[in-house]
Amino acid sequence: MTKITDLTIAGALDGLAKGSFSARELTQAHLEAMAAARHLNAYITETPEKALTMAEASDQRRRAGKAGAMDGIPLAIKDLFCTEGVPTTAGSHILQGFKPTYESTVSTNLWKAGAVMLGKANLDEFAMGSSNMTSYHGHVANPWKRKGDPSVLVPGGSSGGSAASVAARIAMAATGTDTGGSIRQPAAFCGIVGIKPTYGRCSRWGIVAFASSLDQAGPMTRSVEDAAIMLGAMAGHDPKDSTSVDLPVPDFRAALTGDIRGMKIGIPKEYRVDGMSAEIETLWAQGAEWLKAAGAIPVEISLPHTKYALPTYYIIAPAEASSNLARYDGVRFGLRVPADTLDEMYELTRAAGFGAEVKRRILIGTYVLSAGYYDAYYLRAQRLRSLIARDFTEAFKQVDVILTPATPTAAFAEGENSDDPVAMYLNDVFTVTVNLAGLPGISVPAALSAEGLPLGLQLIGKAFDEATLLRAGQVLEKAAAFTARPEA
Repeated sequence: MTKITDLTIAGALDGLAKGSFSARELTQAHLEAMAAARHLNAYITETPEKALTMAEASDQRRRAGKAGAMDGIPLAIKDLFCTEGVPTTAGSHILQGFKPTYESTVSTNLWKAGAVMLGKANLDEFAMGSSNMTSYHGHVANPWKRKGDPSVLVPGGSSGGSAASVAARIAMAATGTDTGGSIRQPAAFCGIVGIKPTYGRCSRWGIVAFASSLDQAGPMTRSVEDAAIMLGAMAGHDPKDSTSVDLPVPDFRAALTGDIRGMKIGIPKEYRVDGMSAEIETLWAQGAEWLKAAGAIPVEISLPHTKYALPTYYIIAPAEASSNLARYDGVRFGLRVPADTLDEMYELTRAAGFGAEVKRRILIGTYVLSAGYYDAYYLRAQRLRSLIARDFTEAFKQVDVILTPATPTAAFAEGENSDDPVAMYLNDVFTVTVNLAGLPGISVPAALSAEGLPLGLQLIGKAFDEATLLRAGQVLEKAAAFTARPEA
């Protein structure tokens, strides 16, 4: 018999509707699993009392015939989403003691749909990282291990706690945020599904900002169908967010028809990069064959400015972070280090409150925005961003979706890239272009490496066409038939 924590969202909703178990029982099972998996450090704050209260309210709604689209589903919420009365840290010491008096729009939408909060998931500090090694609250361990190797692997980042919790069955699904791949890369490393919606599809209001023109919230789940269900609950126009787009939210689940006959799949020749493992290259070709067998038509395309994407991203994102993180000064909220003068208090608080990676990005961002360097770096990066977006516009005149690898390698061990920031940044080589162009992208688990680790494939869609993206993603998912799970 399937354990209750192994169910997908779709399976759990079916069981709840049939009365096979209650939302309280489902939540309690996850709370017990969380307690047994604390060695993963996937959560910063657990909220068991709140979870059980929300689950009981869900059971009451279901009895009254008023169940929502996600009623009773237990979720991990990335600790970048403000949650009223529950500590929100962004993985940083500088937000120590901060309890928001308001709720983010995305989490509000999920609670309106009936979802249950298990706790706040760990993450790289201020979402800056690709390994979940930069959190003030400690590293997150990937529940997967290499064959015959006890080394602790990273879950990816920045949404590493979210990905690890879903893979380890200590959350049915989780929220993530994606600024340069922070949903899709950890999803690939942990063998789950992660979708970054189109910029503006989900509200950013109440999400701690990293890079405001790139950040986007999305779901992390164990199936494409679950991603469709959860994205439908998360998305929607929000007048409190000026970048939120006023478009109706489609029925993403209804779009999963399984029919991709005649769909044109772009294969970008520029995505064959140095350092990409042979296994990833082989899997990419296999992915194209799977889609072709389902009736799709692979088409080679060119995205000529791809080689400039990483340097462009690592100028624009730190520049925006430098501006956004100026608000953390010890005056209004969070950490405050006492000092004799106001300036000294600013300096001591920020020195103690920010970790090394955040300081690095603030320095880079401040430098590229400074007089004398703004034109040479930031302005040039913005021009390149426009060219990268134009590449996609031209490509989508020929194809419906684009197939690429999700990551250049499988998950690596803690410490393997920690002394080389550039090597760490290369983890995002296949994902940052999607954020720079504001497009939707999904990572789907597709195979195991020779070492027994999950490998993902990425599909990229047209703006606000997540329905087509999810449909192609589910076809890929079914062809791959990925059923492996971590032993930990």
